[in-house]
Amino acid sequence: MAYNDPDLNEQARTRRDKLHALERQGIVPYGAAFPKAEPIQTLVAGFTEGKSVSTAGRLCAKRTMGKLNFADLRDASGKIQMCVKKDRVGDEAFTLFGELDLGDIIGVTGALFRTKTDEVTVQVDRFTILAKALRPMPEKWHGLKDVEIRYRQRYLDLIANEPVRKVFFQRSQLLASLRRTLERRGFLEVETPMMHPIAGGAAGEPFVTHHNALDADFYLRLAPELYLKKLLVGGLERVYEINRCFRNEGLSTQHNPEFTMLEAYAAYQDCAFMMDFVQELICDAAKTLVGSLQCEYQGQPIDLTPPWERVSFAKAMEEMGLTPQSSLEEMQTVLQRKGMQVKELNRSQLVRLTEQLFSPKTKSKPLFVVDYWTELSPLAKSKPDNPLITERFELYIGGMEVANAYSELNDPIEQRRRFEAQLEGQGAGDGGRGKTSSPTPHAPRPTPQRRVIDEDFVTALEYGMPPAGGLGVGVDRLAMILLNQPSIKDVILFPLLKPEIS
Repeated sequence: MAYNDPDLNEQARTRRDKLHALERQGIVPYGAAFPKAEPIQTLVAGFTEGKSVSTAGRLCAKRTMGKLNFADLRDASGKIQMCVKKDRVGDEAFTLFGELDLGDIIGVTGALFRTKTDEVTVQVDRFTILAKALRPMPEKWHGLKDVEIRYRQRYLDLIANEPVRKVFFQRSQLLASLRRTLERRGFLEVETPMMHPIAGGAAGEPFVTHHNALDADFYLRLAPELYLKKLLVGGLERVYEINRCFRNEGLSTQHNPEFTMLEAYAAYQDCAFMMDFVQELICDAAKTLVGSLQCEYQGQPIDLTPPWERVSFAKAMEEMGLTPQSSLEEMQTVLQRKGMQVKELNRSQLVRLTEQLFSPKTKSKPLFVVDYWTELSPLAKSKPDNPLITERFELYIGGMEVANAYSELNDPIEQRRRFEAQLEGQGAGDGGRGKTSSPTPHAPRPTPQRRVIDEDFVTALEYGMPPAGGLGVGVDRLAMILLNQPSIKDVILFPLLKPEIS
């Protein structure tokens, strides 16, 4: 059974008996389309005495008073009271209504009126069974508390918990806000492949699949970055994509192996442009969802008012005794002093570990971390006055990495050199960070045999890519912060869970 309730089997049998009784009476228990003109909330808000209405939803409460039934009908927008009188609907229909169970989906037609307690109510003339519920609703509509059930059977969570429904309506509003801002600034929404012949564009362990007709392995995308930059080569000057990316790695409150990313690229711009733009993007979203630039995340007030603070990664590393020129032994010493395991790690892996030494201190204001080492950013352009530091930032809000951006490397010769350095284990690890979210916990060691140079991307650069700024935003994490949700699972409708054993 779906959840542990000692009465569930008996209740389920009773409901099936009622289903068969309906069928014997010639009543279709799973009806066809029903003329529902407007949401229940609209009916209540626009109340007109005596107005004839047709609406539909799930039966969520019943109160019998002799020849009179009161009941509540709920849809996605809200609920409304119904009044079913025996002398109005007839003996047969009144008896049938009494046999309905909580959770049944019905359509009703009648006139609106207000009760003595001023509650908007439908005086039912007719009702139709649209879907017979064969299982009882969770905890009698008082809310579903079991977290495992909430994530595994999200449909029950949505039925029982109105705040959860609100979260996912607001997530949709977040996506709409992001798109409005992007389109206002001239960005074109595009779609790029989800299956890649090469696992590239970002660090991470990919999911592997096989195409039977081509007899070839493909990888679920780590990031759309390289495809989007090919579009810059092709003359599309401002492009963006909001879609899924994948990591075959660990889970946490901030990580799901399947997650939503926004990536945007603007030709003839740079990292500084993207720094201003991401502030505009997130502030617009906050105004839409929260109504102001002041929000709260898990008890921590956050002020989103620009400009946002900045801190230098390179300077923070210098204070710990590390620079881009530090030797292998120097890195090992500092990392070991911080309690990290460094045995048998090559330079590229040690360089990636240095990121974990940095922990943003400011949580009450968004924080830009700038001046990343070039070895950590194989797709980013170096600073003109220092080839060991890139024009790149990561954005932290509430202590979480939310966005990553840089001035895009468009020199094909330098790009090939960095790719080759990666393959030799002397660069930024297995494919570079890219613009996706921070490394996941318990991630497996990279598999070098999967890392090859994306020759088509280098070829595209050889035709000439304009200077550009690129931005990646973790949509799920941004939703967590703006909607004040403690776990990424709370903003993903169907998060990845360990399969149940039948």
